[in-house]
Amino acid sequence: MYSDFAYVYDRLTKDIDYSKMADYIEVLFSEYATVKPKLLLDLACGTGSLTLELARRGYDMIGVDSSADMLNCALEKSAGLEVSPLWVCQDMRSFELYGTVDAVVCTLDSLNYITDYSDLKSVFGLVKNYLNPGGLFIFDINTPYKFENILRDNFFYEIGEDITYIWQNSYDPATGICTFDLTFFVRESGELYRRLEEEQQQRAWSFEEIKAALGESGLKLIDILEQYTLNPPDEKSERCFFVVSA
Repeated sequence: MYSDFAYVYDRLTKDIDYSKMADYIEVLFSEYATVKPKLLLDLACGTGSLTLELARRGYDMIGVDSSADMLNCALEKSAGLEVSPLWVCQDMRSFELYGTVDAVVCTLDSLNYITDYSDLKSVFGLVKNYLNPGGLFIFDINTPYKFENILRDNFFYEIGEDITYIWQNSYDPATGICTFDLTFFVRESGELYRRLEEEQQQRAWSFEEIKAALGESGLKLIDILEQYTLNPPDEKSERCFFVVSA
């Protein structure tokens, strides 16, 4: 997974405002943390854009991702910068750290890629293990509403000069699993394009399932928020943030 996809990921996600995301995380720290965190873990950090944005703001950062290719991209982006996060290639379901951290963040619906409940509990249990007492765990998810009404069996595409993608979904409401079939055409030189294909799966986790997995892992749910606000989500929220403490 992600072997070729890693190298076009940043071009596909160029519309994501990582500065705004970091601003929001800092707002949540101000609202919910008893002590301002210093050492942060960015779980499923991808190519490290958020990790580096937080590092520039003075946090000591650890970025964990299961894809060596994603981390190679992160390493290239951090080369020559004054900040130097620690990049660790590990699966979030079985990651190991040398010590504890003050806060953990996991964004861009990374937890939706965990499709098995026991694996979700494993992730939460490891976060509990490596999070300092009272430390915050902040993560977001695509909501069941988004899967059932936006992503479900839909077809998306974008045609660009350097990269074109075709994205087709199939959603199984019985399992909550949505399969993404992705095809990319990436310009290499002149009129030469390379075709890349990727299949990914996400699961539509209900709030009740997440609450149960958090409780079984010894974590405490503090709040569930509409993306980038301090308001509770409504029935049509497409993405929401969970604020959790150890």
